[in-house]
Amino acid sequence: MKQFDVIVIGGGHAGVEAAHAAGRRGARTALVTFSACDLGVMSCNPAIGGLGKGHLVREIDALDGVMGLAADFAGIQFRLLNRSRGPAVQGPRTQADRARYRSFVLGHMQQAERVTIIEAEVTDLVVEADRIAGVETADGQRILASAVVLTSGTFLRGEIHIGDERIPAGRQGARSSLRLASRLEEIAHSIGRLKTGTPARLSAQTIDWARIGRQAADADPVMLSFLSSGPAARQIACGVTQTNRQTHEIIAANLHRSAMRSGNISGIGPRYCPSVEDKITRFADKESHNVFLEPEGLNDDTVYPNGVSTSLPREVQEAFLRTIVGLEDVRILQYGYAIEYDFHDPRGLFKTLQSRALTGLFLAGQINGTTGYEEAAAQGLVAGLNAAALALGLDEALFSRADSYIGVMIDDLTSRGVQEPYRMFTSRAEFRLSLRMDNADQRLTPIGLSLGCVGQRRERAFLEKMNRLDALRIRLKDHTVAPAVLQENGITAPSNGSRRSLYDLLTLSGVDEHDVLRLESSLRDAPAEDLAQIKREAVYAPYVARQNADAAMLRRDESLTIPADISYDTIPGLSNELRAKLKASRPDDIAQAVKIDGMTPAAIVLLVSWLRRGAAVHERSA
Repeated sequence: MKQFDVIVIGGGHAGVEAAHAAGRRGARTALVTFSACDLGVMSCNPAIGGLGKGHLVREIDALDGVMGLAADFAGIQFRLLNRSRGPAVQGPRTQADRARYRSFVLGHMQQAERVTIIEAEVTDLVVEADRIAGVETADGQRILASAVVLTSGTFLRGEIHIGDERIPAGRQGARSSLRLASRLEEIAHSIGRLKTGTPARLSAQTIDWARIGRQAADADPVMLSFLSSGPAARQIACGVTQTNRQTHEIIAANLHRSAMRSGNISGIGPRYCPSVEDKITRFADKESHNVFLEPEGLNDDTVYPNGVSTSLPREVQEAFLRTIVGLEDVRILQYGYAIEYDFHDPRGLFKTLQSRALTGLFLAGQINGTTGYEEAAAQGLVAGLNAAALALGLDEALFSRADSYIGVMIDDLTSRGVQEPYRMFTSRAEFRLSLRMDNADQRLTPIGLSLGCVGQRRERAFLEKMNRLDALRIRLKDHTVAPAVLQENGITAPSNGSRRSLYDLLTLSGVDEHDVLRLESSLRDAPAEDLAQIKREAVYAPYVARQNADAAMLRRDESLTIPADISYDTIPGLSNELRAKLKASRPDDIAQAVKIDGMTPAAIVLLVSWLRRGAAVHERSA
């Protein structure tokens, strides 16, 4: 019989972060997985980051997690999404080499302090007096611990669907977990079914790359980890092609054969990552949809066709793919499929991600109704930190909507639950102007240091950075420039005849760090990224203050009554999706409206403003 402080079940993205986090807090941790070689496997899209998701990766990294470092090691095409927009809504993303990513994660976990990897299938939970005491495995082992983190992904009663085919599996080539699913059903708050899907995998050698568009990597890559200085792997371009009318006709003629439309699947799929069947139905007016051909590695013949996830029969997949420009002679290496699996209602969890029903049991990842590597990893981090806290008598790791996207996600899940697979978007955060990806370390590394989960290398790098920024900020505020000098340098700034500090100048939209260097050459010793960081900080400062005031106002307005006869169609700015949800829910007040799944802070502001204008009109007419 083996004894640990924490046991983590599952070696996916959530399990890796959970085990690593528990070990960093000092817990003797067992990571139990079917196969150690599968640690860090990217079972769907070989990419990390993106809009909203990139924020989560930066926050995981700020707390000394694994994902950002692994992504930077494996990244073969770095791109900053929304580059033309403000930093608050930009998202770093990288196409990853699957083999490099898995190799990094496995090596990192094998070297992790206080983490033991055990290859086994967990089939039961050991429960003593309404408290978790450990796990039992299929080969008869009993492993004891004070806390258990369950990160089962899509493996609990997982079932793959390809047309009429139904295959018990947690993912392609991996067996499903049935006995543990039955055990969890006995103790869980509520079990439901969700589904997700993946496209076929294609042979790169059979694609006519000369006939399709190309999407190059950024010349100035933005990394996922604060500890990375640049890419570790050769950068490549991805291909871009489109579906067409013939593609859509083939799919439409076979919709009845899609597993997602035949009635074989009861689970709800992700709204924001629709299958190609959903696309041609929901957007019937569109004649084409983009397909991004993403190589899965530098030495891998496999290509991931992002945009055509499907559960159509194999012969239909071949037929519609070969109507796409560049894919006329393509060879399919693995067919696309939908996968349905059990999930647990996250409203049955505390914000530590510990079960309300069973002390010591923590849940993280897709089992809580989320979709995506990044969402899973962030939950794993929180669950691992708190499992260690419970086992060792340490402070809980709690995150709020005001300090992180991690806090936004945890609050959304535990207070609102999910009606469909949950995905992170910047629009979910009330404080997104201050929760930027560029300042994730400034927000969360001090919290990590207080929790004892940040290693010496990151602590040293963070403190050095903070000292540099503090010193640079002082220099910028102390150096002032006369209006005449600004005019000579072509800088237009409001002026009352007084000198302005360089820091004040950075708050202006037309002034950047290059202008500051022209005005004060002695600053050329300052790192370019430090100047850019202070520029972002200066620009956002007044908006952050205003946003905080708006958030405080919203908290006061939660008791504002919504008339029963309100017409949501007359409120400008509301999306059709939220109008439909408001009509269906008919909330009595703002507090109830806030809890509607998918409701955004911006929509609540519109609703409050509309109600207040209506009250003012009523008072004037009276």
